[in-house]
Amino acid sequence: MDIVLLVKSIMGLAIILGILILFFLYTLSKKKKTAQKQKKLIKESKLKQNYELQNLLKVIRDKHATTKELSEALDLIITHYGHIHTKLGIRTHPEFDIYSEILLRICRHPNTNKDIIIKFDKALEKRNPEYVREINDSLTKGLNSRGF
Repeated sequence: MDIVLLVKSIMGLAIILGILILFFLYTLSKKKKTAQKQKKLIKESKLKQNYELQNLLKVIRDKHATTKELSEALDLIITHYGHIHTKLGIRTHPEFDIYSEILLRICRHPNTNKDIIIKFDKALEKRNPEYVREINDSLTKGLNSRGF
C-alpha cells in the first residue's frame, strides 16, 4: 500500500509540474509578443516625431532600415528640408553636401529600390532647379558606386 500511495503522489506532482510549465511558457510567449508590438510602435513613433535632419539621416545611414522607413524618411526630408540655399556664384552652397550624401547613401542602401531613388531625385530637382546638374552628378556617382 505504501508503494501505491508513493506512485500516485509522484504522478500527481508530475501532472502539476506539467501544468505549471505550460502556464509559464504561455505567459512567456505572450510577453514576447507584446514586447515586439511595443518595440514596433516605438520605432514608428520615433520616426514620426523626430523631424530633425540628423535623426532622418540616421535612418538613412542604418543598413537595417526597411524600404518603408527609407521612403518615410526621404519624404520628411523633402517636406521639411527640401529647399537648398542658392549657389554662391558658381560654387554650390555647403549645405548641398548633405543632399549629395543622402543621394549616395540611398543608392548604396541594401533595401532601396528604383522608385525611392527616382522619387527623391525628381522632388529634389523640382524644388532646386539651379542644382539639377549637381544632383545628377551625385546620383550618377551613387549609382556607379553600387558595384553590381
